[in-house]
Amino acid sequence: MIIPVSGQSIHDNYKILIGSVVPRPIAFVTSIDADGVVNAAPFSFFNIVNDNPPMIMFSCGKHADGTLKDTARNILRSEEFVVHITDEDNIEAINHTSINAPEGVSELELAGLTAVPSEIVAVPRVAESPVAIECRLVHHADLGHFDLFVGEALSFYVRDDLIHNGRIDIAGLKPVSRLAGNSYSLIGRIFDLERPVYGE
Repeated sequence: MIIPVSGQSIHDNYKILIGSVVPRPIAFVTSIDADGVVNAAPFSFFNIVNDNPPMIMFSCGKHADGTLKDTARNILRSEEFVVHITDEDNIEAINHTSINAPEGVSELELAGLTAVPSEIVAVPRVAESPVAIECRLVHHADLGHFDLFVGEALSFYVRDDLIHNGRIDIAGLKPVSRLAGNSYSLIGRIFDLERPVYGE
């Protein structure tokens, strides 16, 4: 079946995208507003984009009327944010932060999560999260329905039991990924493949 993008609604194309590009890691992002209120929200349009310097990206959708969401507005103002890796132990609380709380209300408090100081940026990280990446904004692009943010990683927090010889214990991390609709997935079977070398 061929499905031309131009022959579908925006929502229909969105459903094909999120049902095809799976599983997607979930960035749990904290930011602060001008009054120092901590905002927190999950985003599944998220990935690594560079390693030297280390950079990550996520996209934040706009409100139906085209205005910026709190996360986007906060990052554009302060140029700082913290990305946490969403894990099985905290997925329900993280999902709760997607609530449509009014401006000035901290989703962290509503979800029962704890803000603690970061090492470098003014934005706090979440104590319960096993991995947190402190970021400085290096690029923003207005994509229409979404805003794209690229952040340079300035500091990594990794829970002590999860790092061995500089590598993350994936089984211990228990990352959660996004599928489509209200569906999520956990890590299942893990296998290794060696990268082929031409001529061998």
